[in-house]
Amino acid sequence: MEHRQVTATAPSSTANLGPGFDVFGLSLEAFEDKVTINARSEQSEQIVIKVLGEGSSSISAKVEYNCAGVVVRQMSKDFGVKNHLDITLEKNIPAGMGLGSSAASAVAAAMAFNRLFDLGIEANRLLEYAAEGEVISAGTKHFDNVSASLLGGFVLVRTYPRIEFIKVDAPRDLFTVVAVPSLKVPEKKTELARRVLPKQVPLKNVVHNVSNASTIVAGFLLKDVEMISKGIDDLVVEPYRKKLIPGYDAVKRNALHSGALAVTISGAGPSIISFLKNRKNAKQVATSMSEGFKEGKLECRTFECRISKGARIVSTT
Repeated sequence: MEHRQVTATAPSSTANLGPGFDVFGLSLEAFEDKVTINARSEQSEQIVIKVLGEGSSSISAKVEYNCAGVVVRQMSKDFGVKNHLDITLEKNIPAGMGLGSSAASAVAAAMAFNRLFDLGIEANRLLEYAAEGEVISAGTKHFDNVSASLLGGFVLVRTYPRIEFIKVDAPRDLFTVVAVPSLKVPEKKTELARRVLPKQVPLKNVVHNVSNASTIVAGFLLKDVEMISKGIDDLVVEPYRKKLIPGYDAVKRNALHSGALAVTISGAGPSIISFLKNRKNAKQVATSMSEGFKEGKLECRTFECRISKGARIVSTT
């Protein structure tokens, strides 16, 4: 071990992009979580977590209930690390809002641990470790947010016959506006958002979604923001999840009238994300989304952001 302390950051992300349920992830510059791991010389095998930042009051500092803690515990076990480890998790991504909060904490932890002990773990395996942290919030492994947060840009997740991640750089002129409502989310919110989904869907809706998902991929490959936006329309998930978000229809209507090219639920919600070509109309779109949430009797915060390049190591000592 060459480093006693390493700090890594991982950005927020949005998943699904409408028709790409559990497959598409997109890294966002809106927020980032920061994880610092300090390895003491004594071999106690103890892990101590301190949580700081905006969302610290809602995040457990117990290893078994903390996304970063679960990742570090599993990696320590697999690689025979017996040092006492102090983890400082700086939470800047709002938890439970559909912006990949748990994913970013898990990714930053995996990145920091890998560098701290010079393990040289390749990206796919790091993503497997980061997905362990997602179990804490979602009840099962999910790879869309963790892959986007780690790799940056736009990521497709293939799960059969084995896990594969396909990254595509985003167009430089792709811009987003994220509206985060002041909505108290229930515990296990992601599980609830999955329970409301139908067990069966009409074939015509499946065809609609496959066509639009393909259009999104083509748009990213061709670096065409308008083509990407044409594909962000979902008939399988959005009609059911939008019922959990007061004012959703008003937010979407307002944003489109104000210049957004597409609007959808960010991940499992309740945040809503608009897609634009450059930031020309960003302020108008942000204001219109806020007005839409007011129709649902909710206040919201809005963030104008570009696409992130992914997680990074920020310091080693």
